[in-house]
Amino acid sequence: MLAKLFRTASSLVGFQAHGGSDRQGGGSSAAHTRPDAVLDKYVDAPPSAQNAVDAVPGWNHAMPPHLAAAAGDTPLYADARIPWCLEQFGTIAGCKILELGPLEGMHTYLLDQQQPEFIHAIEANRLAFLRCLITKELLEIKHAKFMLGNFLPWLEQTETTYDLIIASGVLYHMSNPLHLLELIAKRASAVYLWTHYFSDEAMPKGDLRRKHMSGEVERRTFRGITVPLYRRGYLNSWKDHMFCGGMHDRHYWIEKDDIVRVLGLLGFDDIRTAHDDPSHPNGPALSVFARRLKA
Repeated sequence: MLAKLFRTASSLVGFQAHGGSDRQGGGSSAAHTRPDAVLDKYVDAPPSAQNAVDAVPGWNHAMPPHLAAAAGDTPLYADARIPWCLEQFGTIAGCKILELGPLEGMHTYLLDQQQPEFIHAIEANRLAFLRCLITKELLEIKHAKFMLGNFLPWLEQTETTYDLIIASGVLYHMSNPLHLLELIAKRASAVYLWTHYFSDEAMPKGDLRRKHMSGEVERRTFRGITVPLYRRGYLNSWKDHMFCGGMHDRHYWIEKDDIVRVLGLLGFDDIRTAHDDPSHPNGPALSVFARRLKA
């Protein structure tokens, strides 16, 4: 299975053997390959963390320094947001955790160190999934099962009830963010969100951060209230190997107060916010922890 996935990754990033087909006489370039040359699908170097990182392109996140491997730039292995979430929730030792969109597994790494019963980590991006598997191996993540696919049907169909759902960098990529929040509420009594949100005040017209906003506002009725959703697109950024957005080019941002209101309507009666950053370079963002205290 893993070998098949890596073959898929190779085709995605344009790797091709210089020798053409591996059948006898299958490629005219085979005659020009030196017999002692290392075929380009192999690594002729001692095993290392860097070899593993280099197997799949597009890394966003840095590896911890002890690995001495260059990957991305962002040091999420030291992200303060996950410790803040755990301060609100309490110990996750022995708990069932669902992580939506782990991207490259760095938050998974932080969660794994707290000895949960298990972490189900669902990633839809093929290359990101492969990077998660590399992270799992290099950082010896023991309690997580990474799965490739869409987490929406998983939430709709699974019978598992989770103690905590982690959805960092997910909500603002959804074509129906209200539906995602509703599904989360059915599967867990506690959720952590880090998300961008829409704000005319923080991001007025003319702000360069609005270039991805289409200007279209869709007003949806949700449990007796009207929630404006602000349409956004990726402007072809999904063509880059480092793309870490959602699977649909049409996605919607919600206003901060409406996120809190919707969580309240879904039964979460302990809602806390932190890391509110209206000046975030990609748009206003904050952390939200929500828990259902009443049965």
